Amino acid sequence: MEFDVMQILLDCGLILFATKALGMVTRKIGLPQVVGMILAGLLIGPALFFRSSFPGLIHPTPDEMNVLKSFSQIGVVFILFSSGLETDFREMKRCGAAATVIAIAGVVVPMALGTVVTLLFMGGFSRIHDHALLMNALFVGCILSATSVGITVETLRELGKLKTRVGTAILSAAIIDDVIGIIVLSIITGLGGEGSIMMTLLRTAGFFVFTVVAGWLLRQAFRLLVRIYPHRRRTSIFAFAACFFFAYAAEEFYGIAAITGAYMAGLMLSGLGDSKFVDRKVIVSGYMFFTPMFFAYIGISADFSHFTVSGLWFVLCFVLAGILGKIIGCSAAAKGFGFRGRESMAAGFGMIARGEVALAVYATGQNLIVPETGIDPLVATIFLIISSSIFCPVLLKLVFRNQETVEIGAGEHSVSISSEALENVHHNINDEQ
Repeated sequence: MEFDVMQILLDCGLILFATKALGMVTRKIGLPQVVGMILAGLLIGPALFFRSSFPGLIHPTPDEMNVLKSFSQIGVVFILFSSGLETDFREMKRCGAAATVIAIAGVVVPMALGTVVTLLFMGGFSRIHDHALLMNALFVGCILSATSVGITVETLRELGKLKTRVGTAILSAAIIDDVIGIIVLSIITGLGGEGSIMMTLLRTAGFFVFTVVAGWLLRQAFRLLVRIYPHRRRTSIFAFAACFFFAYAAEEFYGIAAITGAYMAGLMLSGLGDSKFVDRKVIVSGYMFFTPMFFAYIGISADFSHFTVSGLWFVLCFVLAGILGKIIGCSAAAKGFGFRGRESMAAGFGMIARGEVALAVYATGQNLIVPETGIDPLVATIFLIISSSIFCPVLLKLVFRNQETVEIGAGEHSVSISSEALENVHHNINDEQ
């Protein structure tokens, strides 16, 4: 492999500057920085300039593109490792069954809709017997299963709903949602390699057995290391090494997506003494270089040259399936667990946002895409991230419009209760008297 090292340095400088600048702009207007980073890749790369003689600020050769891809793959491993570290088991237990069912519905319904939409655009259900096309459709549906809860958290906090029952349910469901989505992705990528369903399930089960055993040993070693060297960089380096080992083992030994290994490594270290300290180091290390490379690479590698009217219709249907799938599935599940009216709708609206995990899913399974179908899920995923990032806070603010909240308690024991709920309690007490 031959490439110009100086050109790679220039490309990296342009990518870091553009992603940070546009990330700040999108954050200023209320959108996630992820959106700005993807737009940066689109604007500085060749994606939008295919009809002009201008090749873009960055026009890497295939070999240089492979280098940028390697950086981006490390970036996506960092993203999933951080997600695992931030998983809060206590938060999950607070909502238990309700959050689990909401999460399952939030995976199954949009995935089913996405699979159906993709099959229809690939020639209908008569093509379902073609293994490659079926895997393509299932993979595209799997992209819709991911949830990015960052923008939801900020909106709920602004509305005073973060610590309410529905706020806790949304956060817990989003965590479980990602776990289920990653497991489903691992099974689909395994089947996509022409493996049998039984062998794929056995490999997946074997990986999770390995994760539990190796994860328990990892936790013990990490506890000992933190006890001897609390809040030291060496503990973070140890955790990084574990992340890369888990990612490698998942892909090479079990045929499971590397990001699943990274996520499970983070999950095994979550809740320990220095896990938050390590997570800060992961975020700094990732977002200083590798993570911007991942998001920019997505934009740079996007190809609009073959985009057709049919492709536009697919994008619109894909986005619609992604948004409606979450709203219908999660709202119905929440309603079944006693959430009424605004709260059940909020559970659906709060789960529609997509971000880095959706792109991580795409990057992991893109080898399952059949180019001859003319369907490009990358462009559709970019549109979904941008549109859902706009709709999520708008819909949440509409559903909670004119609802004030009252804070009861102090500090970490405080709870936000809507004035409507307090009024209902007051009426019930008066009725009993």
